[in-house]
Order: sequence, then structure tokens, then C-alpha cells
Amino acid sequence: MARALILAAGRGERLRPLTDATPKPLLRAGGKPLIEWMVERLVAGGFRELVVNHAHLGARIEAALGDGARFGARIRYSPESPALETAGGIARALPLLGEAPFVVVSGDIHTDFDFATLAPRIEAIANDPAAQVAHFVLVDNPPWHAGGDMALAQGRVRLEGPRLTYGNIAVFHPGPFHEITEGTRLKLFPWMYRFVSEGRVTGERYDGPWDNVGTAEQLAALDRRLSG
Repeated sequence: MARALILAAGRGERLRPLTDATPKPLLRAGGKPLIEWMVERLVAGGFRELVVNHAHLGARIEAALGDGARFGARIRYSPESPALETAGGIARALPLLGEAPFVVVSGDIHTDFDFATLAPRIEAIANDPAAQVAHFVLVDNPPWHAGGDMALAQGRVRLEGPRLTYGNIAVFHPGPFHEITEGTRLKLFPWMYRFVSEGRVTGERYDGPWDNVGTAEQLAALDRRLSG
């Protein structure tokens, strides 16, 4: 069964003081913690083996989600102290993720993305990682990130061209992360751009509902939309 890692180790500096006593993924919108929305979306998409990494107030996240049984999932945890950023966090969680390709998603986004559609991407990466080592879900550039991150052409992610924003949803083969020494603090980008330059990262554009909650204003706006 394919596994998914929910990234929940961020400090949420821009959301302070809300995140001083509450980890960012447990902030509520529409009457529910952000990370619970994500767990439910993953389970609906067929992902029931979940790993959650955490750092700041991580015990609160474990207490909130438990073993995952109430969601129809099994949840295991990858604690970090200090937080290791995205690539470092993935490398730390590898023993729980196994040797098959896995999904990685941020615990502070809200989206209606259908995770079941990633099944053929997982299979393609598993069958030929030399040709394809990752798959990124990209979204239209939000106002707060108008310059975007990377381009998409003929189903492949590119560094040149009209830019879209990385949607914090991806499939990865574990191979590249074995290169990272466990405990290393490392961001996903620009480290991952090496594989983009090699033409080994596919991508898709998702134009459905997608919110990246980074400020109190964004959280309030999402809460109003989900509660309306």
C-alpha cells in the first residue's frame, strides 16, 4: 500500500502569536484542524499508511491525531529536534516510508485535490526511476507568490518558461533522499532542481481549490469559506 508523508514540522512564524501555543497544522478552519482535513483527503484517495513529521509542539499533534484509527488510517510519527526543513525531514522519515515511491504533502494546505489520481504516477516512478524520480503538482501563482517557482511543458517540470507555483503536493522515489545524511537540515529547493534539470521530474497543473495558510488573514479567509 502506498504511503504518504504529511509535513507538520514548520514553526509558523508568520502566524504568531497563534502558533506560540498551537502547532500550525492544528490551527482550525471550518471547525476542524488543518491537518485533519489533509488526513481525510489522503484516506479518501486510498492512502491509509501515513507518516507525520513534527518539531514545534509535536506532542500536541500526536495527541490530536493518535494512531489514526478514527480516520481509517495508521499514523506513525517522525519527530525532529530541531526541524530539518523539507528534504531533511523526508530523509529522516525514510525508515517509516519504505523503498516504494510515496506522496509528500504539507499539513498546512487545504485543497480538494484527488489524491487517488496519483496512483499511476507512483507506479510510473516505481517502474523506471531512472527516467522519472518525482512528480509535482503545480498551481496558478497566488497573489502573494506572483513570480511562481517553476515551469511545466509537455508534462515535465522545467526551470525555464512561464512559471507556476509548487503546490506542496508531490510523489517522490526514495532514492535521492538516501544521499542526505540523516539529521541534515536541507530545504527541498534548490536541492531538487538538479533532478528537474535532468528531465526526471514530471508535473501537472491543478486548478481546483487550494489554499496555503501562511498568515492569520489567510486562515481567516479559509475559515469563512469553509464555514459558509
